[in-house]
Amino acid sequence: MLPAPKWLSHLLGLAVLEPGVSSILLLALLALGTWILVKGLAWVQRYYVNCQRLRCFPQPPLKNWFFGHLGLAPDTEEGICYLQELSRLFSDVHIWWMGPFTPTIRLNHPQVISPLLKASAIIAPKDKLFYGFLKPWLGDGLLLSKGDKWSRHRRMLTPAFHFDVLKPHVKIFNQSADIMHSAISLGLWGRDHDHHHPGASSRILQAKWRRLCAEGSNYLDMFEHISLMTLDSLQKCIFSHNSNCQEKPSAYISAIMELSSLVVKRYNQPLLYWDALYYLTSQGRHFSRACRLVHDFSNAVIQDQRCILAQQGSEAFLRDKAKSKTIDFIDVLLLAKDEDGKALSDKDIQAEADTFMFGGHDTTASGISWVLYNLAQHQEHQDHCRQEIQELLRGRQPEEIEWDDLSQMPFLTMCIKGSLRLHPPVAMISRCCTKDIQLPDGRIIPKGNICLVSIFGTHYNPAVWPNPEVFDPYRFDISKSQKISPLAFIPFSAGPRNCIGQNFAMSEMKVVLALTLLRFRVLPDKDPVRRKPEIILRAESGLCLKVEPLLGPSSPEAHLSEAPQE
Repeated sequence: MLPAPKWLSHLLGLAVLEPGVSSILLLALLALGTWILVKGLAWVQRYYVNCQRLRCFPQPPLKNWFFGHLGLAPDTEEGICYLQELSRLFSDVHIWWMGPFTPTIRLNHPQVISPLLKASAIIAPKDKLFYGFLKPWLGDGLLLSKGDKWSRHRRMLTPAFHFDVLKPHVKIFNQSADIMHSAISLGLWGRDHDHHHPGASSRILQAKWRRLCAEGSNYLDMFEHISLMTLDSLQKCIFSHNSNCQEKPSAYISAIMELSSLVVKRYNQPLLYWDALYYLTSQGRHFSRACRLVHDFSNAVIQDQRCILAQQGSEAFLRDKAKSKTIDFIDVLLLAKDEDGKALSDKDIQAEADTFMFGGHDTTASGISWVLYNLAQHQEHQDHCRQEIQELLRGRQPEEIEWDDLSQMPFLTMCIKGSLRLHPPVAMISRCCTKDIQLPDGRIIPKGNICLVSIFGTHYNPAVWPNPEVFDPYRFDISKSQKISPLAFIPFSAGPRNCIGQNFAMSEMKVVLALTLLRFRVLPDKDPVRRKPEIILRAESGLCLKVEPLLGPSSPEAHLSEAPQE
């Protein structure tokens, strides 16, 4: 054993130890120091090479060398305007520094977006930073899973969104919209309602839109009402469960809304990115408690349905569902099998159900709210939509949107798409490149970098959309659709990992908007609306609009009074 130099042993406090022990500890410390130095030098070299390879991409002026571009685009109206300006200045791609050592590549043109969105989930998986905050809640559902597991689940879940499964949900959308628009009996739409109960039409629980208007409260926060309505619909479509959350508080619904809020708060507090610290805070404890409540609910439904399935058998189970003409999301997942005949575990089913509840309520509520906002700003388009719906439903009693009607509302569909372009519910999506990705012009995005596909930047890119800030539904006229790049309009993303529930969302949006425009005129608030991008696009102080009831047979009260005689 080599004796340790005296000065080094003294410096490290090893002089008091036996010479042999001192030498071993010194060698261990030298080995550790060498390993740290080698790793540090390797990181510096990779960082330098990556920066050199990224020099082909332009970048906006930095805030400073340490923060990079952080703080230049806050989650405010001013931040959104800054991003719109970047879309004009950098029409395809630019670098965005998240601090001194973390570059991200922002893409906002169909040509540069195409290679990334068309890449497989293995080559371009979702970035772990933000999505990782959702994992304790959503597990390995479609939103967060990757590789073979994602591919297997995607194939198994696709039947849940087949048209034959979606058709019966249209009736649920009608019912949820009716509840939102007026004071509705608790039993009218419940699964246990007896249509011949003499007191059914008198059990009014809570005033909704029409009653609020009658009381003089014409200015309503669209997000507040429509979010509850979409959550109501989703619980019925996923779990066949009627929580009556539009009429009374629901612990499950409150937990979902709390979880969404807590994820946004954590994203804006970098010190809480570390799990060990986060779960020591009050926020972390609230998050854990809400997660347990949501998981307990979904797990209880899964176990109940699995027991019924085991008792009846698959064929009898499906026959019962065929009689009721509905099959919910949990049913499809319980019956799903892959190519090898292997079913999903309870944990997988729970993750997919929780993911659908999370991804389906806020995004659809945002989409519907912003369509009403844009139609309030453009009364001529609102009148055109209303006339289209009135002609479609002329002579029907009651006036209810049916499945076949969804393809017969071309102008309303154009208005929905025009609004989704101006106000996409999700502003951007992130991917992490596991391999080099070559762009059409020959430039290469080096592997290991995070890419931000800017849905907002693409929709506001003047090189893609002339006069991008103008709400113009006629951009989406079928006769002009050939001229639009498929990746110029991506509110539901695109490629292999596009939103599996987009047909569900569009169907719900059409039904709710059609019934709303039949029954109400929507007018803008006197105060300007300031956009606020969070997980989904919101408004800073709520999206307040004035609603004026329209008289006619489409009133939900008319349906309510007819219910006992049906």
